[in-house]
Amino acid sequence: MAPKSLLSPSFSISSFSSFSTLSPQKLSNPNPNSNFPFKFNRTQIFCKITDSRNPTQQQQKVGATELVSVEIDGEGAAAPTRGDLFFSRQKSMADAALVLSIEKKLRQEKRREKPKVSAVSIASCYGCGAPLQTSEVDAPGYVELQTYELKKRHRQLKTVLCGRCKLLSHGHMITAVGGNGGYSGGKQFVSAEELRNKLSHLRYEKALIVKLVDIVDFNGSFLARIRDLAGANPIILVITKVDLLPKGTDLNCVGDWVVEATTKKKLNVLSVHMTSSKSLAGVSGVIAQIQAERKGRDVYILGAANVGKSAFINALLKTMAQKDPIAAAARRYKPIQSAVPGTTLGPIEIDAFIGGGKLFDTPGVHLHHRQAAVVHSVDLPALAPQSRLRGQSFPVPSGGITSSKAEEINDLNGFSIFWGGLVRVDVLKVLPSTRLTFYGPKALPIHMVPTVEADDFYRREIGVLLKPPTGNQITEWEGLQSVRQLQIRFEDPKRPACDVAISGLGWIAVEAITNLQEISSSMNSVDNAEELHLAVHVPKPVEIFVRPPIPVTKAGGEWYEYRELTEMEEEFRPKWYH
Repeated sequence: MAPKSLLSPSFSISSFSSFSTLSPQKLSNPNPNSNFPFKFNRTQIFCKITDSRNPTQQQQKVGATELVSVEIDGEGAAAPTRGDLFFSRQKSMADAALVLSIEKKLRQEKRREKPKVSAVSIASCYGCGAPLQTSEVDAPGYVELQTYELKKRHRQLKTVLCGRCKLLSHGHMITAVGGNGGYSGGKQFVSAEELRNKLSHLRYEKALIVKLVDIVDFNGSFLARIRDLAGANPIILVITKVDLLPKGTDLNCVGDWVVEATTKKKLNVLSVHMTSSKSLAGVSGVIAQIQAERKGRDVYILGAANVGKSAFINALLKTMAQKDPIAAAARRYKPIQSAVPGTTLGPIEIDAFIGGGKLFDTPGVHLHHRQAAVVHSVDLPALAPQSRLRGQSFPVPSGGITSSKAEEINDLNGFSIFWGGLVRVDVLKVLPSTRLTFYGPKALPIHMVPTVEADDFYRREIGVLLKPPTGNQITEWEGLQSVRQLQIRFEDPKRPACDVAISGLGWIAVEAITNLQEISSSMNSVDNAEELHLAVHVPKPVEIFVRPPIPVTKAGGEWYEYRELTEMEEEFRPKWYH
């Protein structure tokens, strides 16, 4: 009886056939009685066939492909020809290429493997999205053990609000986010990087993204690299807090300005919506766009920290509840609203649509270059405007009121202006007709002093007249370490030269206050007089943006000019609504 190893040899037919050298040659028929028109040169081939159960076998396995090495051997007439050796080498190279291609494919599939999202698969606080826990009282997600067991027994864990959210709802300032972009003061239970990682799965999902941007901090909250999180998913751009813009502002002009800025940032969006979560203005238009574009997909609300995501979701549910009973039911357990950046610590799943699909509130993206990242948690409310913005101008127009003696000044050259303790603007050289108008939270006082006295004034008044910072942070405050030199040109006397935007705070409009003849004579009287020189001081990580002026107040609607569009721009440019 033959050995068992010889009964079932492992052999690849494709490997054998690739080494065959039998080739027909059409010759004259040597046998006149035969009708066969071909003559074959017969070559004997010896193959080394190894058993798959033999550990010494020369065999490679990649996925479901099995490669068996076959060696050509022989002597005399059976010796391999040069062609046999050539084809043998070609076969080996092809097998090696196959191995490499399959390994590369496996590595790519592993990289594309969708991460597991556990934040919504476990019981979480419906207010902030933090996983529920019963061990650490001060940590987010804490609930008493008795309450937890009772809710779990009745399958009502989705209705549990953690202790931190209860304190936040009563106005307590409790931060929980640390790391690069986090906030000082209080305990730091999660880093800004960890919160960003909770959004990393979105680029692999089929979802509809609603991106929120704060109009008061447009550049600082824009998230220019949103595609790193959203992938190729479609984006609806929502501008929040338009109710805070100065009185008389034409939202048609502001909407066109936003679309121009978005186009320059090369972000492709479906549409742009000007909204107010407080007055519900523009929210119904966002709902209509979501319903048209959702197509059964989940909807994720994304944005920088404190742009108003939770407030927007509450406004969304309130508007949808008028016609949608599912949204009306979801309003009972809506995300918590707070002035503290980092209120939401995990994805919050909300049943809001008839026919399936979820609405997700997500943790804010915490950015280290905003003013909120450098002040203490007790000073954070001072950075959030609570009412309509009113610009403070220097020099002060006739009849103006300010906290300094600026009304006596008609020329800003040689003066420094402090915006709280967070910004200092040195006026190095400007036209006598130049005016600086500050738009931001009213809680930050503005003071103007001669530049030669500015350093002493700042050291003496920090935490007193110049605040924030306040309290214990003053001893640790490192001052305004970053300085940016700005050279600005008055290209069109009919409109402001530019805005100087401070990330996380507001903006400064650089404009003229006299008529065109006076400006022209000023420009012609001094060489390069139309070029303005400013030095802006801020805390080290805070960014400064120089941008085209945003058309606010009634005057903005008068000087703003709509750009003429080409036919292609008309077709592909996103539409805006308010």
